[in-house]
Amino acid sequence: MGSGRRHALVASARALVSATALVAGYFLLPLDSAFTATTVLGLVGGIAVVALFLAWQIHQITRSPFPGLRAIESLAVTVPIVVLMFAIAYCLMDHSAPDSFSEGLSRTDGMYFSMTVFTTVGFGDITARSQPARLLATVQMTVNLLLIGVAARLMVHAVQEARRKRGRMATDGDGSATPGAP
Repeated sequence: MGSGRRHALVASARALVSATALVAGYFLLPLDSAFTATTVLGLVGGIAVVALFLAWQIHQITRSPFPGLRAIESLAVTVPIVVLMFAIAYCLMDHSAPDSFSEGLSRTDGMYFSMTVFTTVGFGDITARSQPARLLATVQMTVNLLLIGVAARLMVHAVQEARRKRGRMATDGDGSATPGAP
């Protein structure tokens, strides 16, 4: 098996294991407390941690021998984190104020609603009814737009920059390719 294929399999396996662990953690977390100011601070802190994680990942992408794989792996971990953070907030909000949504939210429903907001599909079977629930969904939409628009663009730029650097390192002073360079 070639080195590139092996790296792709390892990156895929890491992303799958990470996403599986995140979803398992979501279903194991005790979510029977109320939606409070602490919840809001936790969500804001979580968003800040995701932003720092993305900044670190973008730096790592520029240094990776396989920047495209690294970018895909980064997104494969970041998206579930964002979806699950908001799913937790929706479940806690539903627990605190059961009329916040058009129906009661189980953990699966919370994840489903968060994913429909993330993907902008908005099936309409579960809707935010209260002002705080609508505000929370609006915050998620904003975070989603930033994640998809800004973070994805920065990752693409990092991948391009890494590939440009590798291309420069693969040539010597007279512009000819160095033997064995990628």
